[in-house]
Amino acid sequence: MNNKVKQELLGYQSISVQENLTYFKPNKASTTVTFAEEIRKSLQEPKKSISPKFFYDENGSKIFDEICSLPEYYPFNSETEILQTLEKKLLPYLSNEFHLVELGSGSSVKTRLLIDILFKSQKHLQYFPIDISEILDQSAKNLCADYQNLTVTGVVDTFENGLDFIEHYDDKPNLITFLGSSFGNFNQNEGMKFLQKINNLMKSNDLFLIGLDLKKDQNILHSAYNDSQKTTAKFNLNVLKRINDELGADFNLENFEHHAIYDEEKGRIEMYLRSLSEQSITIQKSALSVTFSKDELIHTENSHKFSIPQIDSFLKESNFEKLEIWFDSKNYYSLVLAKKI
Repeated sequence: MNNKVKQELLGYQSISVQENLTYFKPNKASTTVTFAEEIRKSLQEPKKSISPKFFYDENGSKIFDEICSLPEYYPFNSETEILQTLEKKLLPYLSNEFHLVELGSGSSVKTRLLIDILFKSQKHLQYFPIDISEILDQSAKNLCADYQNLTVTGVVDTFENGLDFIEHYDDKPNLITFLGSSFGNFNQNEGMKFLQKINNLMKSNDLFLIGLDLKKDQNILHSAYNDSQKTTAKFNLNVLKRINDELGADFNLENFEHHAIYDEEKGRIEMYLRSLSEQSITIQKSALSVTFSKDELIHTENSHKFSIPQIDSFLKESNFEKLEIWFDSKNYYSLVLAKKI
């Protein structure tokens, strides 16, 4: 069974944009049902929540790019700094012709740094960006225009489904990347399951590159998630706008505010939307009416920060061997290169 037929059976539609660019996306109807069902479930829990994976519609992805340019938001600059100095450190591990697989590619700004490195050791590159946002389409077109020997096969879906998509694509090794400290959004159990899933899908000669944010002064963390321009607040509130637009809800964004705190005991930033009044919301496609009391919180994201012993522990537990760990000049952030044991 060829790859195209396999993906169509999995519920994907194939869109060929040009000779070197194809992307797959799940059936629109099934995606909407999943979104509606998840929102219905999570907003009926005693502690209401919305999964952070729903941040990244087209508008949310654009706002997140704005966040990355903020002076307070150190993760983007710290990770970029490491990537800019990685060529001589990473190339010794790239003796074969690798595919580049990226989980959460977004606008692919940092991806270019990795593509440049890979082209130092090979003439052609197959790139598999996996992103839940359809911004992937435009970013992939831009990459194809700038890199003559690049072939892009994009997957517009969740990370887990995207990994299933590329399993056993061919015998060439993959450099699987998970940048942007997104791993910190998982709770401990979810994070371990996700790492183990990646590990199980990897071939023996695959490599895994993951960005991990480090524990640091609370004031730095507070400023990063409560920026003076309120861009993070706009990003957080945009998820309500998305629910309005896609699920027929009637959230009034002015009746909610962004709220982010650092829980030192749990080692994580916790992000919420706070209801500013007693109110009732109807979400048509979720067949849901939900009430909020004044100051009630909707949990939207955790962002865990890690110590080096924690990193070593969860890599070992998920059957990874740590090959290298690199830091930015302020030791705010790390990139870890690993392979399966």
